[in-house]
Amino acid sequence: MASKKIVIIPGDGIGKEVTSISKLVLEKIAVKYNHNFSFEERLIGHTAIEAVGSPLPDETLEACRTADAILLGAVGDPRYDNNPSLKVRPEQGLLKIRKELGLFANIRPIKLFDQLIHASSLKEEVLRGSDILFFRELTSGIYFGTPRERSDNGNTAIDTMIYKKHEVRRIAKKAFEAAMMRSKKLCSVDKANVLESSRLWREIVQEMTADYPEVEVTHMFVDNASMQLIRDPKQFDVILTGNLFGDILTDEASQIAGSMGMLPSASVGDSVGLYEPIHGSAPDIAGKGIANPMASVLSLALMMELAFGLQEEGKAVVSAVEQFLAAGYRTVDIAQADTAKDKITSTEKTGEILISYL
Repeated sequence: MASKKIVIIPGDGIGKEVTSISKLVLEKIAVKYNHNFSFEERLIGHTAIEAVGSPLPDETLEACRTADAILLGAVGDPRYDNNPSLKVRPEQGLLKIRKELGLFANIRPIKLFDQLIHASSLKEEVLRGSDILFFRELTSGIYFGTPRERSDNGNTAIDTMIYKKHEVRRIAKKAFEAAMMRSKKLCSVDKANVLESSRLWREIVQEMTADYPEVEVTHMFVDNASMQLIRDPKQFDVILTGNLFGDILTDEASQIAGSMGMLPSASVGDSVGLYEPIHGSAPDIAGKGIANPMASVLSLALMMELAFGLQEEGKAVVSAVEQFLAAGYRTVDIAQADTAKDKITSTEKTGEILISYL
């Protein structure tokens, strides 16, 4: 029996809706497998700004430091998008929690469920068999580099992309280890023909190939990689890349799976890990009961396997999602025109069905 403390941070928009379903799934797993999961709910993002004036309250951070795992919903609110002058922003909470907890590796599996092959805009023959594991560096690069400022009376803006050797080495190590467990293929994505930080990145990855002689390593410029992901996604297995490039490429790769609502992620370092769907707060559908909770639920599968070492429980969660899809059920984001009306499920109904399969 496992006894674990899980901090749930619903965040903004649909975050509360999807994490509420995931909590029900966690409770079902606890009963079925005789585990003891305790839960603590905390604030982040716009919700936290409204409540206490900070996008990441100290109470949230302290609760996370003592947790066995963190389940996050989503962060972001549209009222900040068109007002770049605002100094306090929801996304600052997300960046800070990653930095404070040392969550330097973002792991994003891009796996196509066979039942959803028609949900993507890409051709079936291009998609079938795609299975990619992204390793995105998460706590350095242009999102954290300094100076980061406006100057020249607001006429000039500066962002700085910085990488240090140890930052590249530690994320690359995780990617190499994953490649050894898969097909022993790793593609490192950079912009070494232009950026000095990318040249350092490539040098470190090349040095590390000596420690993993069985892994076939290729290097690809990010502009080419963005094209190749759509042209022939099956050529990739493990992809290693930096913070900015990984942010863009993983959203692009979500189209391989048909919907961002199906894709989980894990942000890990050397201590507690954070598990979250890759989709945003989706304010346009918040409160309508139509959000797809499956990316959040699939993030639980990663939590079971990576954080708790509960492989059987993780596989059971994935199996429940597969059975849901095989039975023809669909949330609106993955429904086809010919999907029967009674097979289109709300957020709540999706949770009920998944739990019934568990």
